[in-house]
Amino acid sequence: MAEFVLVAGAWLGSWAWGEVVPELTAAGHGAHTVTLSGVAEKRALPAGQQTHVQDIVDVVEGADLRDVVVVGHSYSGIPVGQAAERIGDRLARVVFVDSNVPADGESFTSAWSEARVAALTERGFWPPLTAEDYADQGLSDDEIARIVGGSTPHPAASLTEPAVLTRPLGELRATYVKCLLDGDTPSPDVAELLKSDRWNLVELNTGHWPMFSQPKELATILLEAA
Repeated sequence: MAEFVLVAGAWLGSWAWGEVVPELTAAGHGAHTVTLSGVAEKRALPAGQQTHVQDIVDVVEGADLRDVVVVGHSYSGIPVGQAAERIGDRLARVVFVDSNVPADGESFTSAWSEARVAALTERGFWPPLTAEDYADQGLSDDEIARIVGGSTPHPAASLTEPAVLTRPLGELRATYVKCLLDGDTPSPDVAELLKSDRWNLVELNTGHWPMFSQPKELATILLEAA
């Protein structure tokens, strides 16, 4: 039996996995959803990126989980990749769902312009997307309404704080899920990681939020990864 630890991307809490979890538990596995500090029901908590790493580690260690498949979507691939190496032999596999991946000393905003980073820092948060931003991502109007209605501002410090890795990310056993409506090829850093014999690529014909648009198909990929 695997223990899935599921972490959604920016603006989203554990509620985002509501249609995926039943598929995993019906197959006999454990499923543990993580709300990162500073968003959703934890919106009042201060948070940097290392806080988010610790949020994930705390779920694994607090429940004494073994055979862990840790899943990071979008932004959360960055803290998930760091948490994965910190949980050591508890880890079975990492699944990155159309996500960013961490690079030591780099942040989510490393490629942003100085002006854009300054504006983010001054505001203190990254505002959620609007309904129009979810167009052409394989989502119904109801699914878009759910995402927009449940999203909360994302803490700026988690986006600007650099990642800390102690070994090459390519050494992790990992699956990368590329959602094709969000671009048909992985980013260059992911493409480089996929050269590792420990990484494999799976394509999903949907948009960037598959836990809403194709939850059963995503669950199948997670089960196969386990």
